[in-house]
Amino acid sequence: MVEEIIAAIAVAGSAGVVYLAAGARVVKQYERGVVLRLGRLAGEVRSPGFTMIVPFVDRLRKVNIQIVTLPIPAQEGITRDNVTVRVDAVVYFKVVNAADAIIQVEDYRFAVSQMAQTSLRSIIGKSDLDDLLSNREKLNQGLELMIDSPAIGWGVQIDRVEIKDVSLPETMKRSMARQAEADRERRARIINADAELQASKKLAQAAEVMSEQPAALQLRLLQTVVAVAAEKNSTLVLPFPVELLRFLERAQSGQAPVAPEPQAKRPPETPPPTDEQQVTEDTEPPALANGAGRLPEGLGVPDAFGDTDGLGIPGAFGDLDAPGRLPESREPEAPEELGEKPLD
Repeated sequence: MVEEIIAAIAVAGSAGVVYLAAGARVVKQYERGVVLRLGRLAGEVRSPGFTMIVPFVDRLRKVNIQIVTLPIPAQEGITRDNVTVRVDAVVYFKVVNAADAIIQVEDYRFAVSQMAQTSLRSIIGKSDLDDLLSNREKLNQGLELMIDSPAIGWGVQIDRVEIKDVSLPETMKRSMARQAEADRERRARIINADAELQASKKLAQAAEVMSEQPAALQLRLLQTVVAVAAEKNSTLVLPFPVELLRFLERAQSGQAPVAPEPQAKRPPETPPPTDEQQVTEDTEPPALANGAGRLPEGLGVPDAFGDTDGLGIPGAFGDLDAPGRLPESREPEAPEELGEKPLD
C-alpha cells in the first residue's frame, strides 16, 4: 500500500514538473510578451525575463521592439513637372505597443511596407524633380508624417524615412549634364573676363609709369629676353619697337624729340562739269597740233587727221588750188546748213 502511495506521489510530482516546464517562458530583453488566454488578451504585456503561462490555455506571442530597417521597393512615378523617375527609400520603425501590434493589425511589417510604398508614390506625384534631387530633407519629413499617421494605431512608431536613390531617364541625364556644362562655362567666362579687366587696369598703370620713364621700356625688354632665353631655344625672335630705336638715337645725339611733320593738304577736288559745260566741250573743235593755222569754225574737221601743209586743212582732202580755198570737188554746196560763213 505504501509503495503505491509513493509511486502515485512520484507520478504526481513528475506531472507537476512537466506542467511547470510546459508553462515556463523566457522573454528576451529586446522583446515583449503578449499573452492570449483562450483567445483573449490576458493581463499586461510581459516584461523581459522568466514568466509563466498556463499550459494548453495561454498562448504567448513575443514582439520584437528593436528598430527595424525596412527597404521600400523602387517606385516609378511622374513628378509634378512631368518627368518619369524611379525612387526607392528606407523606413526605420519600431514597436512601442506590443499589444496593439498583435491585436490591431494582422502583420505590422507588411502593413508598414505597403503604407510606405503608397506614400512614396504620393510624394513623387506632388514634388518637382528639383525637390527630389536637392530638397530631400523636406520630402523625408513629409513622407515620415504620411506613414506615421496610420502607424500610430498599430502600435508602431516611425523613427526615420530616407529617400535612397532617384533614377532618371538617360535623356534627362544628358540634358542635365549639358545644363551643368553650360553653367560651368558661363562661370568660367565671367571669371576670365574679370581677370582680363583686372589685368588691363594693371597694364594701363604700368604703361603710364613707363611713359614717364622711357628707360623702363628697355629694361622690360631685357627682362623679356632673359625669360625667353631660359627656355634654351635655338631661335629667339625678339620684337624691337621702333620707338625704342628713335629714343636711343635721340639719346645718343643729344637732340630734342622732333615733332611729327604735318600732313600735306590735299588739293581741292574739281567739281564735275555741268550739262551745259559738257555740251560746249563736246561741240568745240579741238586746236591744231602744231598751231600753224586754224580751220574755220564751220568745217568741223577732226584733229586726228593733223595739219599737213600748214594751211589748217588736212592733206587727206586733196591738193589745194589756192591758199585758203578748198578744191572745187570738196567745196561745200550749202554753207548755210553748217551755220558758218563760207571761206573767202
